[in-house]
Amino acid sequence: MSRRNAEGGSAATTGAVFGELLKHFREAAGLTQEGLAKEIPCDRSHVARVEAGTRVPQDTFAKKCDEVLDTGGVLLRLWGRIDWYPQVEHPDWFRRRAEMDAVAAELHEYQEQVIPGLLQTEDYARALLSQTANGDEVEERVRARLSRQQRFLADDGPLYVAVLDESCLRQVIGSPAVMRDQCAHLLKVGQRPNIRVQVVPANCIGVVRPTTSMSLITLPGGERWVYSESLSRGHFNNDPDIYALHNRTYDVLRADALSAPKSAAWIGETMERYGRDGQDRPQHGDLDQEQLQRQRRRQLRRNGDLGQEQSQRLQRRQLHRSSPRFPHRRPRPRQQNP
Repeated sequence: MSRRNAEGGSAATTGAVFGELLKHFREAAGLTQEGLAKEIPCDRSHVARVEAGTRVPQDTFAKKCDEVLDTGGVLLRLWGRIDWYPQVEHPDWFRRRAEMDAVAAELHEYQEQVIPGLLQTEDYARALLSQTANGDEVEERVRARLSRQQRFLADDGPLYVAVLDESCLRQVIGSPAVMRDQCAHLLKVGQRPNIRVQVVPANCIGVVRPTTSMSLITLPGGERWVYSESLSRGHFNNDPDIYALHNRTYDVLRADALSAPKSAAWIGETMERYGRDGQDRPQHGDLDQEQLQRQRRRQLRRNGDLGQEQSQRLQRRQLHRSSPRFPHRRPRPRQQNP
């Protein structure tokens, strides 16, 4: 059960009512959807979807709207009483993991290829799930996935550390725009006191990576579980020796990964690359590759200047050789006196 439901009991209202109230306060303040979006800041479409009741806002969104619209905290209080994800259904094979997330005291994850579900944006989740499902099934699974995030995004959420292989951010899911927003979301949630996001670049030499994505889950009573996935199946193991083995591997990997601040800078540069016009995806490999290419281009330009100067010198020599030559009088040797 989520923190909001624990405080408010049964759902007190719906997301549509929240959207109507937000629209009322926005119009009373004389702001357009675009104007409010600039103050948050967010995209205008995000405000439009929240007002229409089709997108679930975060508590930080409600709090910022209260500040901008001078509502006295009404929106944040209402946000806390809404069951944003009533009656979500997780796949049978994943239900046990979702139940653990709902009560976990700590969660440490290593992920490769795709962003962890707890950190995915709605658009990223929809694009990813659309690869294996369609129609209403996609929307149901998106809602179920987002419902797991709320507890970790709360102010009193449990500790969550995610170590991401570089491939998570290099593989384009949906579109460059989706990836740009996903990077922005990682930067935002990484600022929360209970969440840390670290990146392991592909060119890190000597780094020992787990053979698959995995989660290390600590439950309130101290019970510890290792969780991993194969195709359409979750695997659980609470053997102390197995947990200790994977926990050691994880600790070493986390120590070798970029620190949280350096990872944020890395993610920020990746976000900028996805945001550039006309670029479908960033170059594969280290983010410093572009800087190296710039250095090479500068060196080529310098070499080109030197080559041009050498060519001019050769031309002057050829002109000198083709010019008429006049004999020079040489002084006769002086005769020595006997």
